[in-house]
Amino acid sequence: MRTTPSGLQYTILKKGSGPKAETGKEILLFETTSYRNGTVLYSNENSTSPVKVLIGGNQATQAVDEALVGMRAGEIKKIIAPPYLVKRKDYPENVHPDSTLVIKMILHKIL
Repeated sequence: MRTTPSGLQYTILKKGSGPKAETGKEILLFETTSYRNGTVLYSNENSTSPVKVLIGGNQATQAVDEALVGMRAGEIKKIIAPPYLVKRKDYPENVHPDSTLVIKMILHKIL
């Protein structure tokens, strides 16, 4: 596990290929978000519909935006995000605001 200056921890589970994702680019993403104990809060990983995200466009949490930068298509990254990097305006019922979250991200495509 590597730790960034913000406190985000990550490991690359599978390397991708092609150009690197960067701030201002739109990407298609599959992800699974869970608590550290393994309880899954959200997943689109087994669907055929990736989520479109504009990196740096306030469409994802700070943790996801940070982790996406530098990823390549096909790359799989696991991040451990402290509560201050996954703050949201509104929380789904199943997500506690003070939780550290584990997010498995699969960068499907850079648009």
